[in-house]
Amino acid sequence: MTFTVAVIGRPNVGKSTLFNRLTGKHHAIVDDTPGVTRDRREGDGSISDLKFRLIDTAGLEDAYDDSLEARMRQQTEIAFDEADVALFLIDGRTGLTPIDEHFAKWLRTRDTPVLLLVNKCEGRAGQVGLVESYSLGLGEPIAISAEHGEGLSELYDALSEHAERLAPSVSEDFLPEDGNDDEEDDGTLKLAIVGRPNVGKSTMINKLIGEDRMLTGPEAGITRDAIAVAWTYKDREIRLVDTAGLRRKARIKEKLEGMSVGDTLRSIRFAEVVVLVLDANAVLDKQDLTIARHVIEEGRALIIAVNKWDAADDRKASLQRLEDRLQTSLPQVRGVPIVTCSAKTGKGLDRLMPAVLKIYDTWNTRISTGALNRWLFTMTESHPPPLASGRRIRLRYATQAKTRPPTFVLFSSRIEQLPESYNRYLINGIRETFGLNGIPIRMFIRKSDNPYADK
Repeated sequence: MTFTVAVIGRPNVGKSTLFNRLTGKHHAIVDDTPGVTRDRREGDGSISDLKFRLIDTAGLEDAYDDSLEARMRQQTEIAFDEADVALFLIDGRTGLTPIDEHFAKWLRTRDTPVLLLVNKCEGRAGQVGLVESYSLGLGEPIAISAEHGEGLSELYDALSEHAERLAPSVSEDFLPEDGNDDEEDDGTLKLAIVGRPNVGKSTMINKLIGEDRMLTGPEAGITRDAIAVAWTYKDREIRLVDTAGLRRKARIKEKLEGMSVGDTLRSIRFAEVVVLVLDANAVLDKQDLTIARHVIEEGRALIIAVNKWDAADDRKASLQRLEDRLQTSLPQVRGVPIVTCSAKTGKGLDRLMPAVLKIYDTWNTRISTGALNRWLFTMTESHPPPLASGRRIRLRYATQAKTRPPTFVLFSSRIEQLPESYNRYLINGIRETFGLNGIPIRMFIRKSDNPYADK
């Protein structure tokens, strides 16, 4: 087994920049604004042949009340206690601050080993902070530049000592594995939870996995990064992704929120199933429809979870409005599963994951060419294609090109004359015949060659 490393420190010292550097991916949002990271983010880190589990954390704040900063500090403390080694970052350019000294004193009372890293030490700007850091009593500081990758060899040496201490007989765990290390191809079901701000996405994930993994609260827009959590549901490996709330583009004024939105859209693109969370008292408004359409355009399987159902003013009216809007505004994905629930109490949430697994299987459906062409014959017999230039358009045969989502190709000699209405007729027919409800279906018409064209 590999060991776990947590990156901690006060806000804006470069923790997320170091996280991106060590994981080799730009998944953590980085900005000059203090306090960008709020939830703890996990990833696979490495330096040369040394591999470890890495946790990025929120900035340490001296807050112990019910505020958002206090809840962020609690999440960081959980990550620190779970880690085998902690990297305590300070800003070499700024030098020591009272908050650095306060938490260094706290770290000295804990059992988790701590490595002191002085960031932003490229050039001479960080030398003052490097010298001052000796007074923290956390051992020999390591001068690094997370942005430029300097000092990683010294960090490698320091972490190697802990790797040997933690697993002296399994050093092969820290060697590169053979084969493809692409997390997108590991067979895990990728599930993204999306929606407008403050609809209960993080609360829903916490209830599903049975722990307070995500930061929650009454404040809107707490989640900024798309945070992935590894979870097992009934022996099925799930990669559960919490995302930042999506508001209308006109309301996005700050650069940081724009970065969060980009992170959320990226999570949708790499997901397989997307759960769109709605507020029971404001179901499927204009922004919800925009999100749903984006999920469908990306070809993802969609599930709608109506949260706060226990607090709905009029359940019957809310459900009727939702079904009406789905029918009129999203006819291209008839039969989208709807789950009414309360993330806070957990009531109804037991129906969400069975719905996820069912629509995932539908999204992966493959239909044999023989069955497709028997279906095509029946469809064209009951409703023949229209005439074009006095001649009937003929659809020769059909095949399935791919799954995820199901994508079909029909071959015809005069594709440019086949109306879009007939294409919709075929898509609706294939959905009803083969039970492809609630998922996007892609159908392309290709021109078939005329075997007598050159004779």
